[in-house]
Amino acid sequence: MLLNPSFLKLHKIPIAFVISSLLFYFSFAYSLQRADSIKLISLYVALFFLFYKLVQINKSNFKFLTVLAFLFRAVFILAIPNLSQDFYRFIWDGRMILEGFNPYLYTPDFFISINDFPIWQAKELHEDMGSLSANHYTNYPPLNQLCFALANLFPGKSVLSSVIGLRLIIIAADFGTLYFGKKLLKKLKLPSYNIFWYVLNPFIIIEFTGNLHFEGVMIFFLVWSLYLLYCNKWMLAALVFACSVSVKLIPLLFLPLFWQWFLHNKKDASTTLSMAKLIGFYVIVGLVVALLFIPFYSQQFIINYAETVGLWFQNFEFNASLYYVAREIGYVYTGYNQIAIIGKYMAIFVILFVIGLALLRKNTSMVQLISAMLLALSFYYFTATTVHPWYLATLLILSVFTKYKFPLVWSLVIILSYLAYTNSNNTENLWVIGLEYIIVYAVFLYDILSKKSVESKLSENL
Repeated sequence: MLLNPSFLKLHKIPIAFVISSLLFYFSFAYSLQRADSIKLISLYVALFFLFYKLVQINKSNFKFLTVLAFLFRAVFILAIPNLSQDFYRFIWDGRMILEGFNPYLYTPDFFISINDFPIWQAKELHEDMGSLSANHYTNYPPLNQLCFALANLFPGKSVLSSVIGLRLIIIAADFGTLYFGKKLLKKLKLPSYNIFWYVLNPFIIIEFTGNLHFEGVMIFFLVWSLYLLYCNKWMLAALVFACSVSVKLIPLLFLPLFWQWFLHNKKDASTTLSMAKLIGFYVIVGLVVALLFIPFYSQQFIINYAETVGLWFQNFEFNASLYYVAREIGYVYTGYNQIAIIGKYMAIFVILFVIGLALLRKNTSMVQLISAMLLALSFYYFTATTVHPWYLATLLILSVFTKYKFPLVWSLVIILSYLAYTNSNNTENLWVIGLEYIIVYAVFLYDILSKKSVESKLSENL
């Protein structure tokens, strides 16, 4: 049937787009060097254009778009990630667990410094992960560590075999997000094809399937939890939400926002019952996360983990926006980088903003709740000292259920942040970063000021 001339003639444009996408993904996966900025930008922009047109043209063909989501990911199956070194640390941590070590208690540098090689390919993994990862304690939560260990059980002892194991877990999570995302969209009476703005987005395919970042697994649990919550299965939703936190800590930011969802639940007979459910939700999340950490618990673990998480607020800086403005003001008045002070204040501002959203904004419908999550996370990233490209994935999935379009635009222009790797010092060009954020803030303000929105219409009915 696919070779039928009439079929080819009728679908020649989508077929041409699919073939072009496959070729571009293959080139991205197997022949791209991170420092080759022209090729990087060209391939990415081309893939983004093709993705946008494929979703736009085939909105009603859910099966076709699902097949494409699988095919585009399959291209990467044998590729070693070329835009990130993080996966070497993932493999290291996973093999440490399988050898009986607690990965939270030792840095890779510690073992190499005493000429001890506790895992297979220790020296190779240490060299390839880079000094930044090698001399710090791991900051990946326990369920993420379990994924690392499972990936290393994939047959074979090479880096590639472990990469394939990591990749299969991430691909499975992406299709789990597709499944529950579609179901939630239907519940909210939103177009089912909206999920493909996430699942087929080259940003998601490249950062997750290509570069092996586990935000995709965290997002799977988050979307599943939101679906369960909408179905009034709050205890199971809390359990799944805890799994999301145990992959990446970022969903902890959303916990205060559930306040109004529970207290204004029309299905509950009394405020007392609603409050009991809210407290129960928080207790389940807290207990499950704590239980998952227990196998790794020790006093030294607490010290190491707190120290590592604190580095993200007080030491690291990359692709920031408002923080860079504050940093320059600090240079003018003090003559040196005030990141330690600015990072603390930024964290306080984020907490106050989220509490304000929880108490002052109406978050009683699922669309409103998800919109509040998106706004909270956006404020965090706008003020953060470090915004790696793959962080945006959570914003992108949340936008699928709301009126906001700036995360989709950001998933395109975020590729500009990779231009920092075109020089030997990996230094950023602030003009390029400025261009990225000018575009993002412009679309964000348009979204905020736009009067016609899906959210406002749905809030009246849901």
